[in-house]
Amino acid sequence: MTEATTSAAAGTRTEEEVRESVTAIVTELAPNPEQIEGAGDSRLVEDLGFHSLALLELAFTLEDEFELPPIDETTARKIVTIDAVVDHVTGILRDRGELAS
Repeated sequence: MTEATTSAAAGTRTEEEVRESVTAIVTELAPNPEQIEGAGDSRLVEDLGFHSLALLELAFTLEDEFELPPIDETTARKIVTIDAVVDHVTGILRDRGELAS
């Protein structure tokens, strides 16, 4: 097992591991992944071409990957960049004690 696999299996991930996983998921699902260029400030709708169904697929994929609760509409409207997605996921993991320091 790799270090990342070991920490994920133990129930903790580092913030960098979460960032890498989220970015990989966004890249895989983005209609325009070439616009990411490693920038966390890439906007999901305007830059990456996500539409409502693609955003739902992203939310469901993140819920499955990180065992997140369903996202409410108010929170979803505030998540407009890759960095905001990472912040949302790491915040939940941190609150549950599942984010390694």
